[in-house]
Amino acid sequence: MIPFLDLKEINQQYHLELKEACSRVIDSGWYIMGNELKAFEDEFAEYCGSTHALGVANGLDALILVLRAWKEIGKLQDGDEVIVPANTYIASVLAISENNLTPVLVEPDPDTFNLTAKGIRPHITNKTKVILPVHLYGQISPMLEIMELAEEYNVLVLEDCAQAHGAIMNGKKAGTWGHAGAFSFYPGKNLGALGDAGAIITDDDELKETLDALRNYGSHEKYRNKYKGVNSRLDEIQAAMLRVKLKHLDSETSRRQKIAKRYRAEINNRLMVLPKVENEAEHVWHLFVIRCENREALQTWLSKNDVQTLVHYPLPPHKQAAYSELNSLSIPVTEMIHKQVISLPLAPTMDNEAVTQVIQLVNEFKA
Repeated sequence: MIPFLDLKEINQQYHLELKEACSRVIDSGWYIMGNELKAFEDEFAEYCGSTHALGVANGLDALILVLRAWKEIGKLQDGDEVIVPANTYIASVLAISENNLTPVLVEPDPDTFNLTAKGIRPHITNKTKVILPVHLYGQISPMLEIMELAEEYNVLVLEDCAQAHGAIMNGKKAGTWGHAGAFSFYPGKNLGALGDAGAIITDDDELKETLDALRNYGSHEKYRNKYKGVNSRLDEIQAAMLRVKLKHLDSETSRRQKIAKRYRAEINNRLMVLPKVENEAEHVWHLFVIRCENREALQTWLSKNDVQTLVHYPLPPHKQAAYSELNSLSIPVTEMIHKQVISLPLAPTMDNEAVTQVIQLVNEFKA
């Protein structure tokens, strides 16, 4: 069986480093908001090219807290509109509604799966206060044109970078284009912890200071609470694990890129639509997602031949029971994408033989 992603195999490469890091935390006697977190925040900020990084409990909290902080600062208020891609994972939308803001679902480019300025513009109103581009599957959205649009309308930009650790556009990494960037370090991400974890990056000192308190019960000083905050702190063990994994991120990304390059060059089945790439060297390939009209048959064919695939994602946010108020919306491009997408195995530990086998089986598929 060729697994979709073997986390045990990935982490086994670094097991001695990970165990040493874990022991270091255990022996320190300090497990929350300590030296490991501070070191990881400094290292991750430097890696991204950002002034500040703040570790939080998970990627959803990273999104929620940025929007919440902007409300505390006075830049947002209840009911303001946030533009978000309609085909994103539901977390991007949950962060908006959790803050009593209004999600405005916009169709993506069907080839790149990301928002474009052309697609966003018709949806901007006098209530639009935030654009939330999601760098889906590891490719940065066209941020130059999105930032120009944001400046034209004086709106904030929050980048959802949950799938784009280290992705680059015009020399700038994901998360540094907008006013803030939110990351998930869920174990299956390109930079994955050994549990839930997340981070926020920003160059904005006021935002950073507000977030510092919000993630820690609303407190800058113990027992004095400025805000009605939450407990969303990246613990010392996960920070230590991430410090180890961050050192190897670029080499793992390079392997992902080589596998994706082969997929794009060698898959030639006319029943498949391959992803469009603006710049091969800048996409970090969290997922390799193709489109196939007969997705279920393709998935069955690959499974019978010992290749595991996943669907990201089978149901768009506006068709979820949680958002029943949006169920009647017709968003045709997004709905087509969700019916057709299938993710092929792509892991930094895949060997060339496994890649060849996947390519051959995809090419042999007949509807």
